Order: sequence, then C-alpha cells, then structure tokens
Amino acid sequence: MKSISLWMSSLVLAATGGWLAATLIPAPATSKQPRFPQLTMDQLDAKQKPLGEQVMKVSSVGLAGPYNPMIRSPVLGQKLFDLFAYLRWDTSVPVKLNEFAIIIIGRQWRSQVEWFAHAPLAQKAGLSPEIIADLKANKRPANMAEDEATVYDFVTELTTTRKVSDETYARAKKIFNDQQIVDLTAVAGNYVMVAMLLAMAEESTPPGKEAPFKPGEP
Repeated sequence: MKSISLWMSSLVLAATGGWLAATLIPAPATSKQPRFPQLTMDQLDAKQKPLGEQVMKVSSVGLAGPYNPMIRSPVLGQKLFDLFAYLRWDTSVPVKLNEFAIIIIGRQWRSQVEWFAHAPLAQKAGLSPEIIADLKANKRPANMAEDEATVYDFVTELTTTRKVSDETYARAKKIFNDQQIVDLTAVAGNYVMVAMLLAMAEESTPPGKEAPFKPGEP
C-alpha cells in the first residue's frame, strides 16, 4: 500500500507544474472548437456531480486531463476512477517502476498529457533524469538497473509485439511476484486506454505550458 503522504507529495509536484491552471484558465482561442469543452463543477448534472466531487478531492488536474471526457460517461467514469485509485496508489508495483511503466506508454503514444503529468512523478519517485531523457528521445535508456530494464523490456515487448517471451517473463519472475506481474501488465494496459481517451478528446497540456513532444519529432 502506498502511503497517503507519498500520494499527496505527488499531487503537490504536479500542481506546481501548472496542472491546476488547466481548470482555472480558459484555453487560448483557436479556430477549432474543443471536442470536449472543459467542464467545471457547476456544470455537472446529478449523475456526474458525485464523481466530480471525488475527482476534485484527489486530482492535481482538477476535472481536466482524462477526467474531462470520462465524466461525460459517469458510470464508466466511476469504474475507471476506482481502477485508477488502485493502479496509481495501491498497486503492488514499487512507485518508481509503476511510474516508469506509465511514461513508457506515454512515450509510445506521444501523449502530451501523460508525459507532462507523469515524467516529474517518475523522477520524484527515484527514476534518474538520464533514463527519462533517453526515453523522451525515443531511445532505449542506458544505465538502467536490472529492475528498470526488466520493466522497460516487459512493457515494450508486450505493447509492441503483443506477447511476452519466455526469456522476458523469466526475468520478470526473478524480480516480481505473481501479483506484481499482473499489476504491471494492468497499469500498462490502463495507460494505453488513458492515452486513447486523451488522443480522442484532443486533450493537451495546460494553457501556457510547453508540450513535451514537438511536431515532426520521432
């Protein structure tokens, strides 16, 4: 079980990165209307408001990010919120490795929101800036510890080849127990889904914040 204090420190880190501005500052005017205009609490209907209240108690992004499209489907949104609660804060996978798995998915999808939110949390949890920089540059990170390399290879192999080889699975079994392997797989799949929601809804970084991935970059 992850401590409440660790979770709250993660919230503070993300918030200081500007996430709260996403729900407080209107996006700059563009020629294209947002697919999902940013909701505020006073816009929520009776079915949406209970979920919105839960989100606002724990989310450093307010109702922005994946919550903005999720809350349009409040029954699904509630079930996803409960899943997020486990996979982020109660997962059996150590925080550093859990956040590493999340940003691996964020990099694969070039998800501006996932990377913007989770790369600082991965570093806060102990992942080295050099590993994060290599991953952002679309390279297999150098100088990974055994557990980090195992997570990178396990998640990358599973998401790109749609299977896990016997060799990679055997490496994972040396480091993780059965629950951790299942949880690691689930967190990777969950953040593919989150990346899909963000891509479909065209959610991006908060107003005034530079997008991590530039057009034309690999």
